[in-house]
Amino acid sequence: MSLVPFVERESATGTVKDQLDRIHAAFGTVPAMFQAVANSPAALTSMWASFGAFGGGALGPALSEQIAVAVANRNSCEYCLAAHTALGQKAGVSRAALEAAQTGQSDDPRTAALLGFALKLVEERGQVTAEDVEAVRDQGWSDEHIVEVIGQVALNLFTNYINIALAVPVDFPAVGLRRAS
Repeated sequence: MSLVPFVERESATGTVKDQLDRIHAAFGTVPAMFQAVANSPAALTSMWASFGAFGGGALGPALSEQIAVAVANRNSCEYCLAAHTALGQKAGVSRAALEAAQTGQSDDPRTAALLGFALKLVEERGQVTAEDVEAVRDQGWSDEHIVEVIGQVALNLFTNYINIALAVPVDFPAVGLRRAS
């Protein structure tokens, strides 16, 4: 049971109603996470706008979902892991690639480098080195991609913390957490 009440789209007003209507249009429902976040109009607006901005970003939906899966797994956020696995499959990422992404791995060395960088950001709380950044560049990623990864990691930390701290129940098909090998 969530530690905050869920805001129902039907009873919401103003900015929250507008945002929940947009979320409903995108998903066909309002996922529990957004109903919990809707307790703060500012947080809901920030979260939804960030998802929208990154949806049109340089990394694209498939890689964005792999990053989200890696960050969720690292933070043991079962809600985000389930949601982004479902969204990743919808974006055309195979189940096997999403499972590999949970621990920062990929058959593609470029993707693996980016996922590894994302996880290092989480593990080191942003304290990466110039060599870490250069290693990503060496795989052909631009500064735009590097900055976008940092932004997406921050967004995913936000969603992970909301779901973990507020005990938001998972309303996507469950996915098991994986340990790094």
